Amino acid sequence: MSEPLPTPDTGTAPFTATSRRATAARFAMFWGAPPALWQAAFFLVPLGFLVAMTFWSVKSFRLTPDATLANWTFILNAGFFRNAYVYTFWLSALTAVIASVAAFPAAYTLAYKVSPATRRFMIFMLVVPFFTSYPVRIYSTQIFFSPQGIINTVLAPLGLGPLQVLNTPTGTVVGYLVLTLPLVVLLQTFALANVPRTLIEAAHNLGCGRFRTIGTVIIPSARIGLIVAGTFAFVLAFGDYVAPTYLGGSRPPTLSILIADQVKSGNNWPRASVVAVMMIVTLMVVMLVMIGLAYGRRKERP
Repeated sequence: MSEPLPTPDTGTAPFTATSRRATAARFAMFWGAPPALWQAAFFLVPLGFLVAMTFWSVKSFRLTPDATLANWTFILNAGFFRNAYVYTFWLSALTAVIASVAAFPAAYTLAYKVSPATRRFMIFMLVVPFFTSYPVRIYSTQIFFSPQGIINTVLAPLGLGPLQVLNTPTGTVVGYLVLTLPLVVLLQTFALANVPRTLIEAAHNLGCGRFRTIGTVIIPSARIGLIVAGTFAFVLAFGDYVAPTYLGGSRPPTLSILIADQVKSGNNWPRASVVAVMMIVTLMVVMLVMIGLAYGRRKERP
């Protein structure tokens, strides 16, 4: 009985795998094209125009396409820009730290100490402030901290106060916290809730107390979410215009106020564009550094 002839290898399996990869690539390109086009049309193109405008000049209060470095030289060498940059960076970093520290007990309670129904209700309540316009919330904060406001009215019979919060850096930080704190609590809650409970139970079984478990297990396991939450607070505060204007009194000015001042004084859009580009570059550097801290590998102990 003769043996059957071997079937020639037609390469069907490799072709099938290649075909699947090509199909997956086309599928990804199809669904990824709309967001990419949106980002290109409403972020990359305006950003390119903004960068180009930094090299323009203003002649007789009119923008003139040019190729000059005078705007960069003026802004980077100006003392008011350096002061505003340091002031804005410092207040934003301070806001990120305060929001992260203040939000952690609330996020820890929501993640581990309340029932699922209570957690859902409290998360909904944290989302509710975003239903209201941010300027409206800032105006309501003015009512609380004004010289004849609610807080000073309550403190007066106790012999305390009056508290001077408006038109100070403290007022600016309060406004930043109004903007960022609910979001930081939400992000921290989601990060802590995703920590495996088995790790926490193992730490308790090994004799770790509550605070040691938080410091050695929970915080390292939720590191990415905690850092991302603080980064969001910094980004939102760094570019905010409303809080330093209506609660901080615009003095000293932040970078966002400086942009408005440059536009108002002689219609100098190119100098304002330089400030805006410096803000964007700063935020990109900060985000890259924080992402590196969040996703970077921890050094293994010997």
